Amino acid sequence: MVATTKKPILIIEDDRDISELIRIHLSDLSYDVEQSYDGNEALELALSNRYSMLILDIMLPGTDGFDICKEVRKHDMQLPILMLTAKAEEIDKIMGLEFGADDYLTKPFSIRELTARVKALLRRSDISGKKHRADEKSVITFENLKIFPHKRSITIEEEMIELTAKEFDLLYLFASNPGRAYSRDNLLDLVWGYQYEGYSHTVNSHINRLRTKIEKDPSEPKYIKTVWGLGYRFTERRELS
Repeated sequence: MVATTKKPILIIEDDRDISELIRIHLSDLSYDVEQSYDGNEALELALSNRYSMLILDIMLPGTDGFDICKEVRKHDMQLPILMLTAKAEEIDKIMGLEFGADDYLTKPFSIRELTARVKALLRRSDISGKKHRADEKSVITFENLKIFPHKRSITIEEEMIELTAKEFDLLYLFASNPGRAYSRDNLLDLVWGYQYEGYSHTVNSHINRLRTKIEKDPSEPKYIKTVWGLGYRFTERRELS
């Protein structure tokens, strides 16, 4: 099944053979593909153009993939980012997820697997965009905390708080289901979209950062509660009164 529209995708990969192989297969699926082989040029392209997705290698001349991901996330929380790397070390996967990547592939990978991930990420992005447009007038309020799904932003006591894409996704999931307990594996599956078994510490670090941003006292959280032996849940409104 081919894409119904010419979604622009930027491939950032300094190995020209790999980049060209990806370009050929994505072009066959009717995506509009651009290529960059240098990190500095790629960052400029990513920040000055509207892409539907980035396919981003980690090891690049100039700015590396981690820094590109981090900079892009400062300007665009929703853009799907699929990271590629020749390294299989756990720290690379963790860092990619921490900096805001949506998915991760280790070289060598099959083209079938890559195109499946691309389709899945773009499909999730489309569904998320439609849902947020449908929720355009809705605001989730818990005392002084306000969550604006259509803007993917929050305020506390009317002050705007900056969140990364995954921090917002976590908070939105929690606040949409107050009282429901989630295991770390549940959260990895629901927020990251794939099962990252063994990476529960990624969830923990995101929760800790989120707490520092929304809790008055992160050591005694009012909103994101720890469920001992399981994971986390969001407070119920009756608990705030």
